Amino acid sequence: MSRIQNICVLGGTGFVGHAVVRQLVTTGRKITVLSRRPQRAKDLLPNPGVRLVKADIHKPEVLERHFEGMDAVINLVGILNEFRYQSFRDTHVKLPRNVMRICWKTGVQRLLHMSALGADAGTGKSEYLRTKGEAEQLLYIDSGDNLHITRFRPSVIFGPNDQFFNRFARLLRYTPWLFPLACSNALLAPVYVEDVARAFATALEEPDTYNQRYDLCGPSRYSLRELVEYTAKLIGLRRRVIPLPERVAMLQAFFLEMVPGKPFSLDNFYSLKTASHCEDNGLQRLGIESTPLEAIVPQYMLGKTQRVRHNEFRRHAGRDEDHSQSSPLT
Repeated sequence: MSRIQNICVLGGTGFVGHAVVRQLVTTGRKITVLSRRPQRAKDLLPNPGVRLVKADIHKPEVLERHFEGMDAVINLVGILNEFRYQSFRDTHVKLPRNVMRICWKTGVQRLLHMSALGADAGTGKSEYLRTKGEAEQLLYIDSGDNLHITRFRPSVIFGPNDQFFNRFARLLRYTPWLFPLACSNALLAPVYVEDVARAFATALEEPDTYNQRYDLCGPSRYSLRELVEYTAKLIGLRRRVIPLPERVAMLQAFFLEMVPGKPFSLDNFYSLKTASHCEDNGLQRLGIESTPLEAIVPQYMLGKTQRVRHNEFRRHAGRDEDHSQSSPLT
């Protein structure tokens, strides 16, 4: 297999996608990012070799057109909740199946696929984990001899624009005194987004990774309660975390999934019933030292906390908020 130079990335405008694309462009490769909303990744354009293309990746004919001439495809697409226009099955099963088949058709020989820790088609406790597992299964069984696939299964991913610590920070700010928490004993091993990106970049041209899967975790495991309490401490809030009994937690999830944006859903609840930590950390197998969250999270939590306080001061002073300075990168 010749050196991989041209890569098509699906999901490249997202949180993990940004990190993966940045890792790949440092090696001089040409990256084409397909997305319905390429404007979300305009900040990637200054990087040499990056091309953003507006495309509906759920249409096979669109994928076929853009996979032509590619040496590799990276699929990072995933959703944590279903919406009217997005289903788990279409996103996690139908899309990967189409990607694999069109790689065969266009002669692409390398495919890297993002799954999730705990994904299992048969025993997954949530539809998220079952559909992620189904995709892994079909990619493993049906890959064929000429398509080399590597699957990655991260725990919850953290970094400056994550939807974990940042989301809990927002919820903590809007919840006075007591913070009711579902699945407080859920075990997680948060992994740094740059370590995940390095795993993709490292595996890309390494034959030993063909047809393998890698669980990706940080160096330590925590309960969800410990992580929420840590977040509160970082942003300077005194909150008492109240673990919810299972039935109350399910009721909370039922009502919150009807809130715009679905901050929490029944499917999220069931996903948290599966421990998300590694028995065999794939980062070590790839020669990557996993980064402790304590080395990274305080840096971006402190910065955002200072901006929140600054904006509060400006509002009290009767001045308009400077959105250009306070808005995080998307």
